[in-house]
Amino acid sequence: MTNHFDYFVVFAEMRTGSNFLESNLNALEGVSCHGEAFNPHFIGYPNRTEILGLTQEMREADPGKLIDRIRSQPDAFGGFRYFHDHDLRVLDIALEDPRCAKIILTRNPLDSYVSRKIAAATGQWKLTNIKRRKEAQAEFDAVEFSRHVEDLQAFQITLMNRLQSSGQTAFYVDYEDLQNLDVMNGLAQWLGVNSRLEALDDKLKRQNPAPTLSKVANPDEMTAALATMDWFNLSRTPNFEPRRGPAVRGYLAAAKTPLLYLPMRGGPEEAVAEWLAALDGVTSEDLISGMNQKELRQWKTQNKGFRSFTVLRHPAERIHQVFCQRILQKGPGSYGAIRETLRRQFKVPLPKDGPDEDYSRADHRAAFVGFLSFVKANLAGQTSIRVDAEWSSQSQALSGFAELGPPDLILREEELAVELPELARRFAASAPAYAPSQPRSQPYTLGDIHDAALEEMITALYQRDYMMLGFDAWRRQR
Repeated sequence: MTNHFDYFVVFAEMRTGSNFLESNLNALEGVSCHGEAFNPHFIGYPNRTEILGLTQEMREADPGKLIDRIRSQPDAFGGFRYFHDHDLRVLDIALEDPRCAKIILTRNPLDSYVSRKIAAATGQWKLTNIKRRKEAQAEFDAVEFSRHVEDLQAFQITLMNRLQSSGQTAFYVDYEDLQNLDVMNGLAQWLGVNSRLEALDDKLKRQNPAPTLSKVANPDEMTAALATMDWFNLSRTPNFEPRRGPAVRGYLAAAKTPLLYLPMRGGPEEAVAEWLAALDGVTSEDLISGMNQKELRQWKTQNKGFRSFTVLRHPAERIHQVFCQRILQKGPGSYGAIRETLRRQFKVPLPKDGPDEDYSRADHRAAFVGFLSFVKANLAGQTSIRVDAEWSSQSQALSGFAELGPPDLILREEELAVELPELARRFAASAPAYAPSQPRSQPYTLGDIHDAALEEMITALYQRDYMMLGFDAWRRQR
């Protein structure tokens, strides 16, 4: 049989049966699994000092060397077990290599958690002689278990996404599959190994075969905690927005003071830029802008102790201002092509030539509601029109900033009169007053049309921003 792989990795976690899987892999002729080869605290196994002639110190210096040794064994098809907290450098090497076979071993997270608690209490992590079995009950901790589940889910999502994006697949094995001889031999076939198992390895014994409830000291507390968990992630807010990069060329650095402004599109960009310029007694044109990533790194290196910030605007005010400035009006600053498409294709009741004296408050509300309906479809990836940065979610923009380093401070527009002068004083600079930007091109304000129904639409549209960034319902006194 042609072997399409040079080596393999078993992605697993503690107490998922990875020792048993390794034993059966090693029972196959020509297969050699080297344990937790990249565990940060030991190499392979706790009592080992090297693998294939490489010590732990040598592995730390260059983990790729150990992978090369495992891959290049002349008389064996080599591999290792990898847990989510092992050397991250190895994760990138393995996932990016299509010649590395990926085996993903999973187990019910509650079972693995309880098993781990019992093993920690007894000090017995493997059992080969049933007469030496130690007994203990696990103390269920809801917070600890929640973290356990989050770690497992995050790692599994990482594996899935990385394999999907690189066009690879993996061989999935569940804990119960380990007792199925046909599945184990199917794994051998998938790996390209010619040998087969006649029977499963019987040296390792199941340590805690009893029902889970009987293995826990506080079963009532565990049952109550599990009842509140969202196992199927039903409360997760779907996010179909395209990922946004950091948009470095839009960053603004003060002319002298080591302050860096990361503008949130659709926010008070001009007003903040004017304040940043006044800080050093210059104009907005004198601010440092248009940097690329290299120039940004150089600026950061030359301005030790710098602070960076961005400004959030309430989603309702933000989307209404964007609507008025980019969609409602015609002429400079308007998204003319998108405006016409919204009128013709999406039937948004926009005045053909822009608002005139007959444009009423009811007309404004109807046009705004039509635009909100379009944005909802747009953010869900249901239109061919670009997702513009001015109406994309602010939480997504923050994720883009984080690629090159998140802002030190995330300020709210309504707090800028206090927060910006306070920020300036950290550098012993003068503290000019902040002059809020005045809404432009608004025939009617948000307050003129706002009601509970409109707020419900905007809240649903920007649910992630309301939830993740803590926004409350918009109020007229803003």
